[in-house]
Amino acid sequence: MPLFLIFVAVPMTEIALFILVGGWIGLWPTLGLVVLSALVGTVLMRAQGMAALERLQRALAQGRDPTGPLADGAALLIAGLLLLTPGFFTDTVGIALMLPGPRRRIIRWIGRQLVARGAVVFGTGHESGPTDADYEIVAPETPDTATGKPDGPPSGWVRKD
Repeated sequence: MPLFLIFVAVPMTEIALFILVGGWIGLWPTLGLVVLSALVGTVLMRAQGMAALERLQRALAQGRDPTGPLADGAALLIAGLLLLTPGFFTDTVGIALMLPGPRRRIIRWIGRQLVARGAVVFGTGHESGPTDADYEIVAPETPDTATGKPDGPPSGWVRKD
């Protein structure tokens, strides 16, 4: 139902804004703004997208968690698509996603919503071991004495070939 409302509410909002803005500044300036926003969206998406890709590659090369750069990249892709979509409402949301501060707040909010709905599963996935191939333990993990949990990433699984 919420998705249906979005598909109805967004176009209605865009139509209303086109009528209002067109009444204030006229037809041709309104159409010019729509084309200009699409051009700006293309340029920003290309520049910001390349920067996000570099951040993702850097995180992977350094062995850091790539979820932040991935979320940034996804938000920038959505922002670019919104800027390419004709309309003032979608442009406003697209610009908000292009700016680092609002983008981080939106990503945090979406993350909280996903966790609250149970759509995000936390865990390392190594509790029961790999199941898609034959493996053997070559060095057992040592638990942290304070928590009793493994003190690092799983290191004892080696694929048998």
